[in-house]
Amino acid sequence: MNICVFCSAAELDAVYTDAARAFAELLGKRGHSLVWGGSDSGLMKVVADGVQGAGGRLVGISVEFLRASARAGADEMIVTADLAERKALLLDRADAVVVMVGGTGTLDEATEILELRKHGMHAKPVVILNTAGFYDGLRQQMARMEAEGFLPLPLAKLVSFAEGAEEALELLGA
Repeated sequence: MNICVFCSAAELDAVYTDAARAFAELLGKRGHSLVWGGSDSGLMKVVADGVQGAGGRLVGISVEFLRASARAGADEMIVTADLAERKALLLDRADAVVVMVGGTGTLDEATEILELRKHGMHAKPVVILNTAGFYDGLRQQMARMEAEGFLPLPLAKLVSFAEGAEEALELLGA
């Protein structure tokens, strides 16, 4: 399975890097490929290192203005002209999506993927890995959106939340 992971390229606390490494190693050990933003820094590097170290394949999709931080040694590296093309390719190359901790870029990627799913533009499973409760506020906001009629389908059909690596892979059907 090709699993797209959205996450931060920032250097983060061990609570996040340890959980990301555990998830990545599980992906690699189970023979999955990582489709990710291609960066060789921060949490993106941790995930790529974990997958590759456990025998998994790396498919990076970077963007021209970040070319200098793209990972050398990925099995495949694609550099797009802009972020819109990057996001489209990330989704196209993935069988499933996992959203890990991140900033505005990660949130942008996640909301676009969810919006496309909401409108039936893809049916790929989307799981938010809620490490250390990072996305508790988002889960609460999305539950309110559902309760107040802002979502045309049940939240459970749009996205799943997982507290750990094993649960995330189970929810993906991996």
